[in-house]
Formats: sequence, C-alpha cells, structure tokens
Amino acid sequence: MYKHILVPMALDHGIAETTMQIARALLADGGKITALHVHEAPNNSVSAYVDKSVIEEAFARSQTEMKERVSAMEGVEALTVKGHSGRTILDAAASLGTDCIVIGSHKPGLIDYLLGSTAARVVQHAPCAVHVARYPA
Repeated sequence: MYKHILVPMALDHGIAETTMQIARALLADGGKITALHVHEAPNNSVSAYVDKSVIEEAFARSQTEMKERVSAMEGVEALTVKGHSGRTILDAAASLGTDCIVIGSHKPGLIDYLLGSTAARVVQHAPCAVHVARYPA
C-alpha cells in the first residue's frame, strides 16, 4: 500500500475514473491522492502569434476544469501545472514525495514507437513505483 499516489490526468481523455479506482485500491489507510493535469502551452513558434492573455486564460480554464472534475472525488487534491507532460509528471512525483504513480496508457501507435509515449517515459524515469493502466487505442 502506498501513502501518496500521483494520478496524472489528461482533461481531454475520459480515463481518469479507472485510474482513480486503481489508485484507491493501492492507497494505504490515511494516504493521499494527488490528481495532476499538465497544461502544455503552445511552443515558442506558435506562442509568438498568440496573445499572452489567451495562453493565461487557457491555463486558468484548465485549473478550473481540473478542480471541478476532482471536486466529487473524496480525498483527492487537484494540481494543475505548466510544462511538458512526461518531464513534469516526473518532477511533480519527486517534489511531492509520491511513492506511486498510477498512469493510463493507450495501445501504442506508430508515432509512439518513434517518439515514445508519456507513460513509457514515466515508467523509465520515475523516482517511485508506477502502475500503468492500459486502455484501448
């Protein structure tokens, strides 16, 4: 059983309920679950053409949506941060002192074989245990 579990959630995917169920099953009595959404801002070449206020509004909407999604989940804390998903999940796990990450993964497509998936990066570099929940493509 784990004391602090990190559950990365992509707001545009509907897989969070299953990963939350897994996290609850792995959680020790009195443990804590942190639901993490990584907001990936446009890269530099795109952001040069987008007003900064639009980027900040998008981040604020992500924070609000994350809090709303998690509000019905008892004992789950919402956290939204900016960054690259794979690297930011690893950084959050280290800084929060989590002892397990429960992450969803889809069946890899061709692009994943070329670039690697977020779940694969997390598994390879995580500072703690990782439980991967596989989902259909």
